[in-house]
Amino acid sequence: MATPKKKADGLMYKGHPLRRSDTLVYYGSMAEKYIVMLQILDSAEKSGVNVPTRVSLQLQLTDPDLKSRDRVVKKSEKNGLYSAIDVGSVWLDRALEGKA
Repeated sequence: MATPKKKADGLMYKGHPLRRSDTLVYYGSMAEKYIVMLQILDSAEKSGVNVPTRVSLQLQLTDPDLKSRDRVVKKSEKNGLYSAIDVGSVWLDRALEGKA
């Protein structure tokens, strides 16, 4: 009898999970010390698809005992989702290595 394949854990980008909830995208794992939160602030319709044009990103600590404003380590705003997630990826990797 064949063994069932394990279901994929979802979308991954450069070794970290991506989770989306409406206009928020969380990059990283809550089991680690840091995550990146991306918030889509503005979008435009191109070829029948909504494309993010302005995105806010924050490197945050995952410590539940901190207030939400105290969790923010870095923040920025970028034009386009790719630019934002690219910067967020560098921030997250450096923070997890202890170079933040």
